[in-house]
Amino acid sequence: WAESSMDVPAPAHIRVSVIVPAYNEENVIVSTVRGILASDYSEIEVVVVDDGSKDDTLGVLHRNFDSEARVAIVSIPNGGKANALNVGIASARGEVIVALDADTQFEPETISRLVRWFGDETVGAVAGNAKVGNRVNMITRWQALEYISAQNLERRALAALGTLTVVPGAVGAWRRSVLDELGGFRGDTLAEDQDLTINLQQAGYRVHFDSSAVAWTEAPATFGGLSKQRFRWSYGTLQCLWKYRSLTFNPRFGTLGMIALPQVWLFQIALTALAPLADLLLIWQLISQWIAYSEHGAEFQNADLKTVGYYYCVFIAVDLVAAMFGFLMERREQWSLLWWLPLQRFGYRQLMYYVVVRSITTAIRGPFVGWGKLERMGTVLLDRKKPTG
Repeated sequence: WAESSMDVPAPAHIRVSVIVPAYNEENVIVSTVRGILASDYSEIEVVVVDDGSKDDTLGVLHRNFDSEARVAIVSIPNGGKANALNVGIASARGEVIVALDADTQFEPETISRLVRWFGDETVGAVAGNAKVGNRVNMITRWQALEYISAQNLERRALAALGTLTVVPGAVGAWRRSVLDELGGFRGDTLAEDQDLTINLQQAGYRVHFDSSAVAWTEAPATFGGLSKQRFRWSYGTLQCLWKYRSLTFNPRFGTLGMIALPQVWLFQIALTALAPLADLLLIWQLISQWIAYSEHGAEFQNADLKTVGYYYCVFIAVDLVAAMFGFLMERREQWSLLWWLPLQRFGYRQLMYYVVVRSITTAIRGPFVGWGKLERMGTVLLDRKKPTG
């Protein structure tokens, strides 16, 4: 379905405002803005909202873009990402709002491919295809693999059913009139992009996923940074699921209520929280087999161990086939990433389990969780035509 979008003509003369919220982004903000200005879509303005940065983000912006008529620089006291986005929207003049994270770089065709869907008045938002652009170590390669074989594959499946659960903050476009109608981005969850995506569909508008609208984002390069980011995502998802719980299994909201939201509860929350039990059972089985071998020696029967090994190999094979399907759906991707899949079971998946369990326990306790800030290193490659690493 997403690949057929290549034939959709862009509506003429739609002015686009690109909003970039920035907080302590001095290392990446210049390359991000320059990438937007290099777009093949001419009717654009860029509004960069410095959200009370403590580094030299504002100074870097003024030194590089004060003479650029298409760039507006807005400075406000720190108020969070949702507030910064809303301030940018209030300052924008476009009929379509494209929002992206300050660490994300667009390809020249990305904006035009997002905008072309808005010729249909029922479309309220369009999600692009976010990819990891800094494949510099094991952790970022694991994330690149996850984006391809899980996140974007899920978006393709849901888009085929006419729904999405999130237009990602890294690359998304929104109809301005719909944003005004819904009151913009909400600040009462940590997943303001997911919140708005669900709210938009609740109001009767449609969302699309365009796989050809590619954006390269900087993924956390350490386990600490990854844990921080994913906890924010997981906790924000829980907040959105609870906020829109009346939609779940509600046939009035079609596939959003009957399929999309229930599968988030099932696969992203429930099964992920229970998955550590399967790992513990596997470890216990291996330990018990070792004890049996130590005690019985030559009389040891390894039938149970062979059964465990057989089922584990089947599990890895199924996982690999699903990942290969995700790669087949993508263009220009590096198949060598698939070698990292078996290793992803050790360390990376356990971190994801920890994040979800921590999110659930935090939600039960009910404390306020701030947005947080990841350190940007500016390691996204400008030319991603042939991904390396």
